[in-house]
Amino acid sequence: MAALEAAVRGIEKDGLVWGASKLVPVGFGIKKLQITLVIEDEKISLSDLEEEIQAFEDYVQSTDVAAMQKL
Repeated sequence: MAALEAAVRGIEKDGLVWGASKLVPVGFGIKKLQITLVIEDEKISLSDLEEEIQAFEDYVQSTDVAAMQKL
């Protein structure tokens, strides 16, 4: 999971700020990585960012947006 987090946080773009992260138990000893982030809607496309994260096929099965707020 540390390698996955490092890979995801390695994505650097103008308008993207990574926040806190935690491992959340899913069940049967499986955990998911949950990372807080802030994006500027006019500079970053959320769907493009999700595609970039999903490109780490060795680590990522899926991505979910738990909460979103537009300002």
